[in-house]
Formats: sequence, C-alpha cells, structure tokens
Amino acid sequence: MNLFDIMGPVMVGPSSSHTAGAVRIGRMGRRLLGEDTPRSARIDLSGSFAATGQGHGTDRAIVAGLLGMQTDDERIARSFELAREAGMDVRFARVSLPGEHPNTARLCLTGKSGRQLSIVASSLGGGRIMVVEIDGLRASFSGDLPTLIVQNSDQPGHVSDVATMLAHKGVNIATLNLYRDHPGGNAVMIIETDKAVPPEGIAWLERTEGIHRVTFVGTENGK
Repeated sequence: MNLFDIMGPVMVGPSSSHTAGAVRIGRMGRRLLGEDTPRSARIDLSGSFAATGQGHGTDRAIVAGLLGMQTDDERIARSFELAREAGMDVRFARVSLPGEHPNTARLCLTGKSGRQLSIVASSLGGGRIMVVEIDGLRASFSGDLPTLIVQNSDQPGHVSDVATMLAHKGVNIATLNLYRDHPGGNAVMIIETDKAVPPEGIAWLERTEGIHRVTFVGTENGK
C-alpha cells in the first residue's frame, strides 16, 4: 500500500469513486480502443452510478476520460461541450447490471476507423478501477500493471504462442487469466507483465492464425 491508496488520487471532486474513478474508466476505454477521441460512445450507468452519478459528475467524468483528460483536469466540468467540439457523439442510459459492483459503467465505443469496443468497468474507491468485461467476455484487470489483452479463438496453442513470444522478448508474466464464452468459441487472455511488450511482439501475435485482436495497455507513466 502506498500513500495514494490512503489519501486518494489528485483529482477534481467531488468523489473519488464517482468522479476520479469515472475519469479513469473513460481513459481505459480510450486506451483499449487504441485511438484518439472515439467517434461515438454509448455509456450505460448502473447501480449507484445511475442513481447519483449525475450529481457527482460521473457522466461528465467518463466523457472527460474518453477525451484523454486526467483526474485533476479542470476542464472535466466542460467535457460535454468539448466532446461536441471534438465531434464525439455521446449517449447515456441507465441500466441494471446484476452482480456487478454498484459503481459500474458499460462503454460501447466506435473509433474513427470504425473499430468497435465494449467494456464493463467498476470504480472501486480511491480512484481505483477494475475492467470486468471486454466485448462480452469476462475479464479482471486494473491497468495498474502493463497489460496484454489477446482475443482469440478457443483452440489449443494460443497460450503457448503468447508465452513463447513474451519469453523471447524477455518480458516476465506477473499474472495470466483466461476467459471464454464456451468451449471452442471466443476467448480472451489477460496477461499482466513486469514491463512493456515490444511492438514487434504484438505485431507477431496479430499475424498468428486464430488470434483476432491484440491490445497492449501500458501504465499511465508509460512503462
């Protein structure tokens, strides 16, 4: 535990859960999409986010994160206006996501290239977040460590492919979690690492048969 775990993040208020955490959820969506400002964003708010999020600025905070703002950016309150200026179409809905943390949002994003992404993420308090679903598949990662996300067909050999590439590039695995919708269907690997994965390793995976999408999310300090 460090000082920021106790005191919370440097942020624009009023709430570390509803505001700072929401900014980080938006930033994570932007980073996973792998593009600058999305062309469109449908944002579904659940639980406490839906009930009290507007008063706490949760809606504006998520949009601010999608625009690339940090938790202490004084422009957060103007994020709707800035999103319009950037050409981002934003729509909100209140939904029920049973079984999820009370402070949870689902982001359905479309990039300017046409690339689409759906994530479900929760704000755990103190500005900490957890991504719990990617494109309909369960997940569990915070973004606090460098994270490699591999979406692939559920067939033998892909875990070995990823592990071999990381070993060849000298990248140590911190955690590895596997999720799938059903045997032989779609699967996702979430691999947290000790350092950044080189671009050439990611490119090699993208060319591997049966791997549909590879995303690397570095930490906020670039490591």
